[in-house]
Amino acid sequence: MPIRVIITGGTFDKAYDSLRGELTLSRTHLPDILEMVRCTVDTRPEVRLLKDSLEMDDHDRQVITDACRECDEHVIIVTHGTDTMTKTAAVVAAAQLDKTVVFTGAMIPYAVNGSDALFNLGGAFAAAQSCPPGVYIVMNGKVFESGAVRKNRNNGVFEEVTGDRKTTDAR
Repeated sequence: MPIRVIITGGTFDKAYDSLRGELTLSRTHLPDILEMVRCTVDTRPEVRLLKDSLEMDDHDRQVITDACRECDEHVIIVTHGTDTMTKTAAVVAAAQLDKTVVFTGAMIPYAVNGSDALFNLGGAFAAAQSCPPGVYIVMNGKVFESGAVRKNRNNGVFEEVTGDRKTTDAR
């Protein structure tokens, strides 16, 4: 089962620009990551955006939704910035695609020591292959249904929103 990976930017793909003294987005790290971890899954990466999620607008969210709708694959991972990941996931969920769409990202860039990018991406691959059609967010070792999760900025983790929907440990 091939997996489409739609790359949108976010902290996941940021790198330190020593000339500017800041984190910037100029390319995706996904091909390097997949090679390093020896991923054997048929993966079809597609760069749609390279933006900080705080800079995303409704048009960008529609671009991501359209990319999910139009691709031939029925299993999709979206790498996305964590600040507005839940908002974009909600837009994709509202499109009611008959596909499994898993959002993931990183609190610390892949290019920085101590990053959570590899862990979250690995969880996203496992969830994408095992979850039924729907929209999910995979962060911090957990699989959350879209609409039942929020980013806890104080603790730097994603957590379940109290309600009818459940989270499951990504094992």
